[in-house]
Amino acid sequence: MNVGTLKVAGATLRYETRGTGPVLLLIPGGAGDAGLFEGMAGLLADAGHTVVSYDQRGLSRSPLDGPLGDQEVAEWREDALAVLDAVSPDAPAYVFGSSSGAIVALALLAARPDRVRRLVGHEPPLVELLADPAPYRDHFAEVRELHRTQGLGPAMARFSETPDGRKPEREHGELPASIRPMASRMAANMPVFLEHVLCPFSSSAPDLEGLRAAAGKLVLGVGRESAGQEALVGPSRRIAELTGAELAEFPGGHVGCVEHPAEFAEVLVSAIRR
Repeated sequence: MNVGTLKVAGATLRYETRGTGPVLLLIPGGAGDAGLFEGMAGLLADAGHTVVSYDQRGLSRSPLDGPLGDQEVAEWREDALAVLDAVSPDAPAYVFGSSSGAIVALALLAARPDRVRRLVGHEPPLVELLADPAPYRDHFAEVRELHRTQGLGPAMARFSETPDGRKPEREHGELPASIRPMASRMAANMPVFLEHVLCPFSSSAPDLEGLRAAAGKLVLGVGRESAGQEALVGPSRRIAELTGAELAEFPGGHVGCVEHPAEFAEVLVSAIRR
């Protein structure tokens, strides 16, 4: 693996590359960073790709130049484009985005379809696309307020629930070995995510016209074990319905790339090459 840094407006991004072949850019979501894909990056490289991922601005090893404020999808989209321009200046690339990283990926495709060969957006939590977004919008705002007033523990406990207070049916066990080195960075990133990313990103509006024009390059991913989690699977299904883009099922839940890296990588390669 090779590590590089890239100066962008207001930040310095750390990125990783491995393998050879057409570029496949992996955009992490939530409080994760490039380490989110450690379990499957080597497998994707073995499948014939130059695999690239990076830490989002203000998270982990990509420091901001100035004070931290609410983050903007458009700014993170430009970061993704800058990474693409650095690693694949002469050819469009394959792109995969997870969760809030999928929101960034969709914005990239809508704005610059010429830089994308094919893109998979896995469970972007764009709750404003849901038939009734208010409960989810209010839920995320409540999580942020709990973080401000009671701290990280109560906020994360509420974040793990549905808006009506139900606990998820899926139980998460011990962290896979591949991402344990990222655990301390994720813990440090979580306050940034809850305060400055969760609400502005989930309430943003995707460029549906741009996505419709590029629908032939777009695949929306849903996790096989995400059934019933409307904030996660509903937006993917709605975007596919509104744009005519393909919908694909992936193994695992919202972080299936961590839970089942080999199977997830296989489905991802199939989706981008169809």
